[in-house]
Amino acid sequence: MRTQPDGPASDAAPWAQARDMLDRPGGHLNIGYEAVDRHVIHGHGDQVALRWLGPDGGRRDVSYAELSQLSSRFANVLRAHGMQPGDRLYALMGRDPALYAGALGTLKAGLIFTPLFSAFGPEPIQTRMEIGECNVLLTTAAIYRRKIAPWRDKIPSLKLVLIADGEAPEGCVALGPALEAAAPEYEAAQTGEDTPALIHFTSGTTGRPKGAVHVHGAAIYHAFSGREALGLSPGTIYWCTADPGWVTGTSYGIIAPLVNRVTMIVDAAEFELDRWYGTVEREKVEVWYSAPTAIRMMMRAGAEAAKPYDFSSLRFLASVGEPLNPEAVIWSQQVFGRPFHDNWWQTETGGIMIGNTPGMTVKPGSMGKPLPGIEAGIVAQDDGPLRECGTGEIGELALRPGWPSMMREYLHEQARYDKCFRDGWYLSGDLATRDMDGYYWFVGRADDLIKSSGHLIGPFEVESALIEHPAVAEAGVIGIPDETAGEIVKAYVTLNPGFEPSDALERELRGHARKRLGAAVAPRAVVFRNTLPKTRSGKIMRRLLKARELGLPEGDTSTLESDET
Repeated sequence: MRTQPDGPASDAAPWAQARDMLDRPGGHLNIGYEAVDRHVIHGHGDQVALRWLGPDGGRRDVSYAELSQLSSRFANVLRAHGMQPGDRLYALMGRDPALYAGALGTLKAGLIFTPLFSAFGPEPIQTRMEIGECNVLLTTAAIYRRKIAPWRDKIPSLKLVLIADGEAPEGCVALGPALEAAAPEYEAAQTGEDTPALIHFTSGTTGRPKGAVHVHGAAIYHAFSGREALGLSPGTIYWCTADPGWVTGTSYGIIAPLVNRVTMIVDAAEFELDRWYGTVEREKVEVWYSAPTAIRMMMRAGAEAAKPYDFSSLRFLASVGEPLNPEAVIWSQQVFGRPFHDNWWQTETGGIMIGNTPGMTVKPGSMGKPLPGIEAGIVAQDDGPLRECGTGEIGELALRPGWPSMMREYLHEQARYDKCFRDGWYLSGDLATRDMDGYYWFVGRADDLIKSSGHLIGPFEVESALIEHPAVAEAGVIGIPDETAGEIVKAYVTLNPGFEPSDALERELRGHARKRLGAAVAPRAVVFRNTLPKTRSGKIMRRLLKARELGLPEGDTSTLESDET
């Protein structure tokens, strides 16, 4: 693992003030301590850390003092069951106070925290637990019975399953009674800035998911970027709508807001227009961080739907997950009195790199400018080393390494990690341009990654699940534009002998994929083909599938072996 990224040292950059803002007792840095314990020590224990809104109207305020104690109890539960620093805890559940206490308690105990999307099907869960050698699982009874129990024995590293709600199934531990029996004090582990703290999985276009490792020092950048990019400050009423199973839900749904001592709104329910508008009004939300998919759903409801509500508390709105179209920026200005500010970052960067920050003039459709201390560029390769592109020229968006929240490795894939760094740049894989004013504009992805409703979907996982069905010989998966979700998953399949295309089989394949992968990842449509376009080496050319679907130029087809018929 890279113990220190190449590039400028964190104490020499503009985020040094954030580093000094943290306590770092004895020179150590522990995210769990900095997020809650520090505030209690400095006399802010009575402040509300998170306000939980239940799906059925329930409501619970959790103060910093209570969250500190809950997370300490959780850390003591882990230690009581023999867990040691460096062990890996996976969280597979929705937005519940137990999840937040579990995340912070895991970090306080020196374990590594890994969030998973609770709507995943069994196979994506199992794959990620195998790659990361999961030791502890925090989940609910229903999720455990449906998605974990049938194959639990296939994960030999899994030693402990904590059930956050109700009675625990056989072989599991009920978290509620365990927390009550545990002591409410815990001295945070003496982790350093380079101690692994988080693993976030991101799907690639080929192969298995990548496990990006982040360190406790990432809190320096979370603190800095939370203030710089989102305008967070002590006492801010803040609502990040991201699911806790994704990197945004951890970086800016837990760490950044808590180290900046805000009051977080945590809504356990899924998107519902009147509920969301009512929450902004009733809770007097000041900073709202959401996704283009949700914004487009608001737009579809029209401005009239927003008129009964008071949005005067809002002072900053931000969006992340996929490019925000200009129409959404203009619409939000008209409806909320303020524009949504787009920003750009990745699982690998760990934090916001480029953004339309508070006070900036927003250019609708642009992702903004690099944050202070972040050196970005547009690069291209000709015959030699990477060169920086000129104004308006399309190239790959790249960053100079060295910021504190940069990933330090891909689990078990050093070569894949090293490939991200070249000629003094981190290569993002995204294509972009930069205008004469220094604003960056997203053009497209250099690979086949699908972004649907803010979720990152690797085609290979979907194809693999489809091929498990006895009818399917080959599968190719692409993302196609969708007004609401950004992209939806569409699959092309060839059938094995003895099977014929039919509406019934198409429905069966979609159902099979939903069962294996979850509704958020499974294809919305399955198209039957006699053959799929492939290279001579046998790789399915998703680029051609997409070009033909959308009527785009097919480009170079010199390596094409077979074609659709």
